[in-house]
Amino acid sequence: MAETLRRVLNSGGAAGPGEENTAEAEPPLLLLGGHGSGKTALLFAAALEAAGEGRGPVLFLTRRPLQSLPRRIGAALEPLRLQKIRFQYPPSTRELLRLLCSAHETRGPAPSLLLLDGLEEYLTEDPGSQETAYLAALLLDTAAHFSHRVGSGRGCGLIVALQTQEEGDSATAPQLALLQRYFPAQCWLQPDAPGPGQHCLRACLEPGGLGARAEWRVTFRQDGEMTVTPWPTQAGDTSLHKGSSSGGQP
Repeated sequence: MAETLRRVLNSGGAAGPGEENTAEAEPPLLLLGGHGSGKTALLFAAALEAAGEGRGPVLFLTRRPLQSLPRRIGAALEPLRLQKIRFQYPPSTRELLRLLCSAHETRGPAPSLLLLDGLEEYLTEDPGSQETAYLAALLLDTAAHFSHRVGSGRGCGLIVALQTQEEGDSATAPQLALLQRYFPAQCWLQPDAPGPGQHCLRACLEPGGLGARAEWRVTFRQDGEMTVTPWPTQAGDTSLHKGSSSGGQP
C-alpha cells in the first residue's frame, strides 16, 4: 500500500476521475508519527485516493469519529468519493477483533483498501506481545480475505497508523519492533519548522525493499488544506531514519 500513499504525496491530492491502479496488491504499510503529526489526515487522503480509482469501497476503522475533514484540492472531496468511504468505530479491542473476525460474513463489494487509525489505543488494553502479534496477524488476514474477494489481481491494501512516543520513552519499543515484522513498508512522520499559520512535517516513505526511499514536506494550513512538495535533498542528510536506540523512533 506504499504506492497509494506515494501517489498522495507525489501529487498532493487524489487521483483524477477515471484514473485506476491495476497493479497487484501492495504490501501493508505502517504509518508512524507522534501526536498531531498528521497521520489521520494522510490516512483520509489515502482513502480519497483509493475511492477515486474506480474500484471497491474503502473501509476506515477508528475509535472515534473524525472531528473535521481535511480540505482537498479540486474534485477530491466530491460526494461520490466520500460515499465510497465506510467509517466504522469499534470502541474497544474486543469490538475491533470481533469486527475483523466477522469480515468473511460481510456482504456487498469487498473493500479495496482497509485503514486503521490509532492502533496504539487498542494495544493499550492488551499491551502484551502475544496480543500485539495476534491483532497484526488478524489485520493482515482480513486484508488477504478482502483481496481474495476483490480478485482480478488487484487485492485489498492495508494501512495502519500508530502513534510513536517521544525519543527515550521505550514503553512501546517492543510493540513497535514486533509490528515492523508484519509491516515491512513504513512511512515516518516528523515535525518540521512551520511557516506563518502552517503546520509542517517531514514524511519519509520506506517501502520495505520494494522501491527507493522517498521524502516529502507536508504542509497543513490553518484552513486544513494540505500541500505536498518534495523534500529538498542534501548530501549527508540522515536526520530522519529508523534508529535503534528509541525503538524505531525517527
